[in-house]
Amino acid sequence: MKMKHHILLLASAALLSPIAAQAQTAATETVSTESQKLSALFAADDEASLQRNPLNAMFRGDMRYADRFGDFISDAYFANERKAAEANLEALQSIDRTKLNATDKIAYDVFKQNQTDALKGLSKEIMDLTVVRPLNHFFGFHTFYPTFASGQGAAPFKTMQDYDNNLKRHKEFIVLMDRSIDRFRQGMATGVFETKMTITNVVDQLNTQLAQKTEESPYYGPVLKFPEGFSDADKARLTSEYRDIIENGLYPANASLRDFLRDSYLPLAREQVGLSAMKGGEGLYQYMIEQTTTLPLKADEIHNLGLSEVARITSGMEAIRKEVGFKGTLPEFFEHLRSDPKFKLASRDALTQGYYDIGKIVDGKISTQFKYLPKAPLEIKPYEEFREKYEAGGSYQSGTPDGSRPGTFYFNAYDLPSRTTPGMTTLYLHEGAPGHHFQISIAQENEKLPAFMRFGGNTAYVEGWALYSETLGYDMGLFKDPYQRFGTLSDEMLRAMRLVVDTGLHSKGWTREQAIGYMLANSDMGKTDATAEVERYIAIPTQALAYKIGALTIMRLKDKAKTQLGKKFDVREFHNQVLNTGALPLTVLEKKIDDWISTSK
Repeated sequence: MKMKHHILLLASAALLSPIAAQAQTAATETVSTESQKLSALFAADDEASLQRNPLNAMFRGDMRYADRFGDFISDAYFANERKAAEANLEALQSIDRTKLNATDKIAYDVFKQNQTDALKGLSKEIMDLTVVRPLNHFFGFHTFYPTFASGQGAAPFKTMQDYDNNLKRHKEFIVLMDRSIDRFRQGMATGVFETKMTITNVVDQLNTQLAQKTEESPYYGPVLKFPEGFSDADKARLTSEYRDIIENGLYPANASLRDFLRDSYLPLAREQVGLSAMKGGEGLYQYMIEQTTTLPLKADEIHNLGLSEVARITSGMEAIRKEVGFKGTLPEFFEHLRSDPKFKLASRDALTQGYYDIGKIVDGKISTQFKYLPKAPLEIKPYEEFREKYEAGGSYQSGTPDGSRPGTFYFNAYDLPSRTTPGMTTLYLHEGAPGHHFQISIAQENEKLPAFMRFGGNTAYVEGWALYSETLGYDMGLFKDPYQRFGTLSDEMLRAMRLVVDTGLHSKGWTREQAIGYMLANSDMGKTDATAEVERYIAIPTQALAYKIGALTIMRLKDKAKTQLGKKFDVREFHNQVLNTGALPLTVLEKKIDDWISTSK
C-alpha cells in the first residue's frame, strides 16, 4: 500500500499545471529562505558571542581573539549580553517557523528558550542577587584560570604569539580580580552576602596559590616547557616577563582579593548556608530550579521525589548486603566499605592505573550501545594538587571539535585513604565514556548543528545524560561484581540524596552539619567526600538537582520507546536520537523522541 501511495503522489506531481508547479517552487524557495535566515541569525549571534566571550572561542580551538580575556562582570559586558538577547528574539519573529524542517524547528525552539532564559538571568531582580556574589570556592575564575593558563589547560603554547597572548590575558584577569572586589562591596551595600563558609574556603584557596613559589606556580608552567625553535633571547625575555607579571601582577591581585575577603567581607558574611536565609534568596532559588531543570518544578515536590528515590535505592543496597553475606546492618556495611583496606588503593599511580584499566574494558563493549563514537580521544588524569582539595570526586573538561586536544576525565586523589574502589567504574562511565565525553564530543563534532547547539546546553540534559550513562554499565556487563554494583547504587544514591539535601539546605533551613549527617547516614560516602558535596551544594544551588531529574526523564523516554516500538526498538538508534542534536531542554527532547517513535512505527 505504501508503494502504491508513493506512485500516486509522483503521478499527481507530474500532472501539475504550470501555475501550480510555480507555486510549489516558490514554496520550496520560501522554506530554503526561512532556513537560510535562521542559519544566518545563528551564525551572526555566535560570532558576536565569541567576540564578547573570547575564552569560549579558545575552548573550541578558535584563536582569533586569544589576546583577550574578556571584560566579564562589568556593567558594559552585561549590557551587551542583554542587547544581544533582545535583538535575537526580535530577529526570530521575522522567521516563519512553520516553513522550517524538523531539525531547524528544534533549533528555533531551543534558541528562543535560550535567549528568553538569558534575559531572565540578566534582569535587575536576578542580577542584584547574583552579580554581587561573583565567586565562591566552587565557582570562580580564581580557580579556573591558573589551570587554563598553565600549559596544561585549554590555552595553547605552541608559538611566540601564544606566549605573548597569555601575558595580555593576564593583565585583563588582574582587572577582573579587582572588579570582583567592587562587586562584593556592592553586595555589602545592599545586604546581599555570600556565606562565611564559602568565603573562608576562597581565602584558603587563595592562600594555597600565594604560598607557591613563583617557579611552582601554574602560571609559570609555560616557561618550563618552551617549544623547540624558540631562541635563547626569546626564552630569556619570556621568562623575565612571566616572572614579573606573576610576582608584580597576578600574586598581588590575588593577595588584594584575599585580604579584602578575609578582613572586610568575612566578618559580615552570613552564617546560614541556605539561599532562603539570604535577602531575596527564596525567589532566586525557585528561579534557579526552573533554569537548571528546564521544568516548572517546586522545591517541595523535588524534595519528596528525592525521599522516594532514597527509599528505593536503599532496598537495592540491602539486597547486595545480603548477597555478599555481610551480617551487620546497612550502616555497618557502609562503614565496612569505607574502612576495609581491600577497598582502598595504595597510591595515586595505582588509582590512575585502575581508571586506565576500566577505560580499556569500556572501550571493548561500547559499540553494543552506540552507532557513532566521538573522534576526540579521552585522557585520564588526577586533579592537580593545588586544586584537588575543593574539587568533586571527578569532572570532565571538553576537548576541541577536531580532536587536536583530547577530552579529559579528572579524578580526585586528595586524601587517598578516603577513596574507595567500588565507585570507580560508575565514575568513569559518568565523567568519561559514554557520559560527558560522548555527549559533549558528539555534539561539537556535528558541524551540521548551529554553534549554540554544538557547544551549549543545559545542566539537566548534560548531567542527566551522564547519570543515565552509569546505568549502561548493567547492559555492558560491568556490574557482575556485587561491590561494583553496590558502587553504582551508591552513586545513584548520591544523586537521589542531592534532591533531598539541596532543597533541604536552600528551602527548608537545613544546616551544613545536618546535610552532611544525612548523607553519611544514607550512603557509604566518606566524611571528606560528603563534606565536599554539601559545600558544593551550598556554593552552587540547584546544580545538583539536574542529575536525577534529567536521568529519570531519559529513562522514562527509553521505556516509552521500548513499549511502543517493541521489536523495532534499537538502543543504538535511541542513543543517537538523544545525542545527535546536542543538549536540549527536557521538554524539547521529549517532543523529539515522541516524533521519532511516531515515524519509527
